[in-house]
This record gives sequence, structure tokens and C-alpha cells, in this order.
Amino acid sequence: MADRYLSFTATAPGRFLTSRLGLPQPAALRRWTDERPCLEGRLLHLTAGGPSALDLAPVLARTGLPTTTGTASAPTGTDSTPAGTTSAPAGAAGPVAVVLDATGVRDVDTLAEVHAALHPVVRSVAASGRVVVLGAPLDARDHHQAAVQHALEGFTRSLGKEIGRGRTVNLVRLTDASAAESTLRFLLSPKSAYVSGQVIEVGAEAPDGPVDWALPLLGRTALVTGAARGIGAAVAETLARDGAHVVVLDVPQAEEDARRVAARLGGTALTLDITAADAGERIAAELPDGLDVLIHNAGITRDRRLVNMPAERWSSVLDVNLASVLRTTDALLAKGALRTGGRIVATASIAGLAGNAGQTNYGASKAGVAGLVRSLAPHALAEHGVTVNAVAPGFIETKMTAAVPLFLREAGRRMNSLAQGGLPVDVAETTAWLAHPASGAVNGQVVRVCGQSLLGA
Repeated sequence: MADRYLSFTATAPGRFLTSRLGLPQPAALRRWTDERPCLEGRLLHLTAGGPSALDLAPVLARTGLPTTTGTASAPTGTDSTPAGTTSAPAGAAGPVAVVLDATGVRDVDTLAEVHAALHPVVRSVAASGRVVVLGAPLDARDHHQAAVQHALEGFTRSLGKEIGRGRTVNLVRLTDASAAESTLRFLLSPKSAYVSGQVIEVGAEAPDGPVDWALPLLGRTALVTGAARGIGAAVAETLARDGAHVVVLDVPQAEEDARRVAARLGGTALTLDITAADAGERIAAELPDGLDVLIHNAGITRDRRLVNMPAERWSSVLDVNLASVLRTTDALLAKGALRTGGRIVATASIAGLAGNAGQTNYGASKAGVAGLVRSLAPHALAEHGVTVNAVAPGFIETKMTAAVPLFLREAGRRMNSLAQGGLPVDVAETTAWLAHPASGAVNGQVVRVCGQSLLGA
């Protein structure tokens, strides 16, 4: 369903009226297209906390954005003016992206350099621009370092809620720039339009060998459950765009739609009941050569307040959304159906992270998915060479949310930092980043695709 309020605020009368009434004025988000695949403008690379150990310059250069550099120092004496300096040409337009390397921040004094660096430039960041703060892992042996590095979470999430104009702010914790290249490319591109206020932990596993950034999944097989329509179909389409042969899996009742999606993408349709006890074994039998990417997208809702919820509504949601994910994952890993270097991406939800009235069953199932990811990820990587992550969508414009009553639908759309609902492609792009061959250092993460919803952490 079209967001008529968003369209209205894009008109001159709409801007005038909503401004006078103090209503949200959401910006049209810049998303990826074939014609405009990259952000357009310069990238400003700043440093806080002293010299960085990261070899960041070559990674940023490969984003394709022309880069200028700058440093910051905390204010001294009685002069409270931040002392940030940059090498941007005089009269240059504001940056379309800012990367602040704060990995060297270790105490409260150097934390002030974060303010000094961003205070002079944040207002000038272009509409639909990106701010990415780089932090270091928390040092358990140094509580001062841990305190100020954790402070960066509150800083980035707060800045994300005030920056406006379709701009996003995220925090990446890392120790190796090359291992984080796929993450930085994603966050510094139009593909991350609806991802903001997130904290992403990146390990030190650099990609093996060269990476085909244009067709990263070429020669790989990806299976997407619940792919006949909605978010699942968008995920299948995005993975196919990235070169994958996509297996479109859905229930037998959706066979016609599944075949239509598969035919359009040059993929394969597979119909079966994902809740069947032998679903994992049947998938493995259908794919004797194995698969590289497993996307757990299938899900249902059966909303009712707990006092009015019969047992079958509870069990049906838990069976589809959680039990089937556990069973099929266990079966496919046990049979070695996921090749080394494989990716598992499950679909959680902010309802599982923040809770939602009338959705105790759905919230439980999606929180369970997050728990599965965090527990299984280290073992799957160590024993099978497979990463496990999840996306957690917020309000996404689908047929399901179009059926939500008007006032609840509008609240869902506006109660995030971007003041609008996301699109299925936003979930798909985030899924594709986690499925990327160069994303092996991203493991055990639950990334919210919610425009930084005001609900939950």
C-alpha cells in the first residue's frame, strides 16, 4: 500500500502544512537502482582518539567515493569551540558520508574528540547521507576503555534519532578494516537506506582471495523459504541480482506463485511444508550438490492477546517461525548440505526484541530466532565454516501490514527515526549483505531493518 502521507509531505502545500502543525516530514529515501548504484558525493574520513591502527584508507578508496580526511582534538582552555579540521576544498558541498574512526578512544577525555569531530560537520551531511562510527571491541581488562567504547552506542543511537533528512547513523566495532569491507560498503551505499541506529560487531576474518563485488554470489546456490511473495520474493530477487541460483521454496498452496518467481529469476521452485519433520532431509535430497546460502524467511502471524489465545494459535506460529528453523538448520548442517563458506540468515522481528501487544506467540518465536543465531553462530563457524545471522524487520510495507487498521498502521510507519515504513527490498538488501562471501567476519549478529524504530533497543 502506498504511503500517501509521505507523498503529501513531498509537495509544497504538504511541507507547509505539516511544518505549521509540527508533524513529521519524512524524506524520500535514496535506494539502490541499476542507474544509481552508489551514493553521490564525497566521503569525509575523520579520526578521534589519536592515530588509528586500522588500515582504513584503501578500504574507503574502494567504495568509489572521493575521500577527504580530517582529525579532531578535544577543546582546551576556556574556548569551547570544537577543534575539528578537515582537508575538504574551500566551498565544497557537504559530504554524502562521514566515517569517524573512534577505535582509539580509551577514556572520557578522548571521548570528547567524537563531539569535536562531528559537531562542525553533521549539519552539512547531504540528505540520505550516512554517518558510520567505528569503535573497538570492549576491553574486559580496561573498564575505562570499555565504558567509553560502550558510550559510542548511546551516542550513535541518539544522533540517529536527531539527524533527520533520511540520513542514517550506525556503529561498527572492528579490529581489521579489510574484514569489515563488505559491511562498510553496505552501510556507505543506498542499499542500507532503512538501517540506522545499529551496532554491528565484525570479527577479524578477512575474505579469502579476490571478491567479485558486482556478482558476489555467482556460481552459488541460495534457498529462500517463504519466497513466493512479499519479503521472501524480494530476497530471492536480490540474491539473483547478485548472481545466485535461487531455489524458491514455499508451501504447496503457493506453488503457482513460487514457479512464477523462480521462472522470472532463472531459478528453481520447490514446494513443501517447511514444518514437516523431514523437511530438512527433503531439501538436502533435492539439492544433492549442496547449497551456499540458506535464508529462513517463512513466517506467519496468528495474533490474539494471551488471555484469548487458544493453544493452536500458539503452536502454529511457534512451529512455522521457530521449530521449523531449528529442525531444518540442524538437518542441513548434519548432512553437510551447507558448503564451507556458507551463510545462514534467519528472519527475526522487532516484535521479538521489543515485544508487541497481541503477539506473545509471534514475539516468542522471533526472540527464539535471535537466541538461535547467537548460540549457534560460533559452533556453526567452527565446525562447518558457516556463519549464522538474522535480520529483524520493523514496519515493512507488505500486504500483511496493509491490512492493519489505519491508526495502527500510521503509528507503525511514523514511530522510527526515518518516519516511514520500510520496503521489502530493504530487508532483502540487508540479507544479501549478510549472505555475501566477503561477510565471513559478521557472525552471530541480529541486525534490525526498522528505520531505527522507537520501540526496543
